[in-house]
Amino acid sequence: SAYHKSLRGSDPQAALYWLARMVAGGEDPLYIARRTVRFAAEDIGLADPRALELAIAARDAYQFLGSPEGELAIAEAAVYCATAPKSNRVYLAWKAAQEAARLTPTAAVPLHIRNAPTKLMTDLGYGAGYQYAHDVPEAYVPQDYLPDELRERVFYEPSNFGSEKDIAKRLEWWKQLREKVQASS
Repeated sequence: SAYHKSLRGSDPQAALYWLARMVAGGEDPLYIARRTVRFAAEDIGLADPRALELAIAARDAYQFLGSPEGELAIAEAAVYCATAPKSNRVYLAWKAAQEAARLTPTAAVPLHIRNAPTKLMTDLGYGAGYQYAHDVPEAYVPQDYLPDELRERVFYEPSNFGSEKDIAKRLEWWKQLREKVQASS
């Protein structure tokens, strides 16, 4: 819709106009709120995690207040979403992870991250070698969590926008820690 594309295009003026047109045309504001929530998750994602919180709050405010008062909360969410940094990287990562899960439905959980609630499971090696991340100063242990056939697979690659810049730095730091451990092995 023009509303959705205006949000994606970072144009708060157009987003407000199309929102007003939809409301004036009889569109259910709760439907518009649902579309705004979806936009926050799909088109903004982790570039600005507050967008999803604000979109959910706008939906809740509309449900609590109704029209016309609750429409202001949706307008606030629209302006926030239009002006937020954008990233669809989680959306793309989720699609890729779903496809990998579909293609590898029997991939084995690595032994070291399997729970061992029984003695037999412990004897079979479940949980052997697992390292608890909070026991090390960096709270990060470079061990494998994916099945062998997906070990090097990268689903999520953060963008250079908003909060994802910080996530990218953290992932890079963990990659360096992993490489440092592997080099000393």
